[in-house]
Order: sequence, then C-alpha cells, then structure tokens
Amino acid sequence: MTDHNCYNVFEVNTMGTVYITVDDAFIGKTDERLTVKADKKTVLDVPLIKVDGIVILGRATISPAVVQELLERHIPLTFLTDTGRYLGRLEPEMTKNIFVRKAQWQAAGESEQALHLVQGFVRGKLKNYRVMLLRQARKYSELNFETALTRLDHAIAPISNTNNINSLRGLEGAGSAAYFGAFDQLIRGDGFSFNSRNRRPPTDPVNSLLSFGYSLLCHDVQSAVNLVGFDPYLGYLHFQHYGRPSLALDLMEEFRPLIVDSMVLSAINLKQLTPDDFTTEPISNAVSLSPEGRRTFLKLYEQKKQSKFKHPVLGQQCTYQEAFEIQARLLAKYLMGDIEKYPPLVLK
Repeated sequence: MTDHNCYNVFEVNTMGTVYITVDDAFIGKTDERLTVKADKKTVLDVPLIKVDGIVILGRATISPAVVQELLERHIPLTFLTDTGRYLGRLEPEMTKNIFVRKAQWQAAGESEQALHLVQGFVRGKLKNYRVMLLRQARKYSELNFETALTRLDHAIAPISNTNNINSLRGLEGAGSAAYFGAFDQLIRGDGFSFNSRNRRPPTDPVNSLLSFGYSLLCHDVQSAVNLVGFDPYLGYLHFQHYGRPSLALDLMEEFRPLIVDSMVLSAINLKQLTPDDFTTEPISNAVSLSPEGRRTFLKLYEQKKQSKFKHPVLGQQCTYQEAFEIQARLLAKYLMGDIEKYPPLVLK
C-alpha cells in the first residue's frame, strides 16, 4: 500500500474493490489493465479481470476509455465524499432478467410476499444484534446485557405474528434502540465512547466509522442486487425516496452487525484505529477519518468481506462478499416462487 492510494492487494483468482482515496488521481487503462496515477506516479496497476468494483472517495478524473470498459464489463463505479457520504454511481444497464423485476414489482406494497420479506429482514437484523451481544458477553464476563437482550427478545418475539409493515418497522426501531443502548459497553478502546446513533453528519468517531462502513456495505449489496436483476430502488422495508436504493438497504440490514459493527469494534478494541486517526470539521462538528485512518479502515473492511464462514442455508463455506449475491439470489428465488420462504442470513 502506498501513501497515495488505498486499494486491494489482489491475489490470483480473487476479485476485489479498488478504493481511490487521493484527490485529483487519474484513472486510466493500458491494454487490459487499470492504472491509477497521482503526482505523475503510477500508484496502482492491476488487471481489470480482477476488479469487481471501484469506489472513489473525494475527487478523481476517470478516462472515457475506462468508463466504457467498466460498462462493458459490468463493473460498478461508486462516488463517495472523502468522509464516506454517498453521492452516486455509474453502472451498466440492468440485466435482461425482466421476470425477476416483474416479480419484485408485483410484490410491492402490503402484499403477503412483501410482509414475509420485511419480517425476514427485521428478524435477521435483530437476531444478529442479539448474537453480537451474546458473543461479547461470553468474551467479557463483567459485561451485563440482560436489559438489552430482554428488549431485543421482546422486539423479535412478535415478528412472525405482525401483519403490518409499519408495525414491523416499529419493532426494528425498538430492537435497534436496545442494541445501540448497550453499544458503548462493547467498546474497550481508550478514548472512544458511544452515546447514541447520529449521522448526517456523524459527530463522534464511532458514529463516523459506522456511517462510513454502512456506505461501503451499501455499495457492495447494491452491486449484488443489480447483478441478480433487481430494481435496486424498489424495496419493502425502506420507504421509496427518489434516488434511494431501497432494496439494497433492505438486504443489507442483516449484514450490518455481521460485517460493519463487528469490524468497527475490532478496529477500536484492538487499537488498529486510535483517536488520533480522526479529524473534526470546526463549523459542522462532523468527524471523519484522516487519510491514514481511512486507508486502515478500507483495508480492514476488505479483509472482513473476504473472510469465510459456513452459510447456514447452503451448509458450505463462503465469503461475505459471496454472501451478498447468495442472499440476493435467495430473495429472487422466493419472489419467483422457487422457494417457500426467504431465509435471512443469521449467524450463531
């Protein structure tokens, strides 16, 4: 890794996301290779076949030849601010699987299928919140999550019998409040604390890390949603808003604690990130990572995505990167009537 840029360290037969973090970098191509130049120096030169996504944080110039190549290869290009706020993305035409999108639209609203999916998204998220707390309680005997776990159980128990999507949103909110109410106890690193979830902008280091991680996660899940053939803007749990990838946000709920929350806690508790890695904007009080901290965070996020676990439905090892597409395909199978239920990803 150079001082100029942050990107995956690619291995043979692996795919990855390229992160461009230096302002005014130039992204070009030579033959079948992607190149990134900064200060007239080449800081990245990698085969395009090993790239499955590009994320630009801040400003960068990209050549028309690269844009054409990305569209032809179906490689998404996402633009974030240097603090991780989502700006937009360039992506190829949707897949030709009109039948998936037809089934997706037919289930819109308060349909039986939409209700079942929202139950699954909420159950998956809250159960994984519960797993996070139980893991930490086993690790640190002095921690007491009895109140939070009780509140989570009270939010999880009625999900299957709740036949209104707005009421399910209420259960999701109650369970999330219980979890984040105990989140400060999970933090063991000196100089870090957590009072409540805040965003737009985040005003403390922990919220800054969570928001940044969720932006990266949304990029990855939306890529999987697009690959399978969905319209990413039509969701079921999240309200439709202009430009909001609601289905990607729906599907990423079960991944939030498994990937971002666990990675953020590890980075803090293992002192991979320290309070010195953050800066505060004087007018808005927005807190963000320093360039060096951002490089560390992106490296840790990519490592987490490539880590393996046993998928509870497939019964075989897969990476979290692969699980994004697996869950999207299970979602499509449910909407198409190939399976009776959508199984959210819940780990123990």
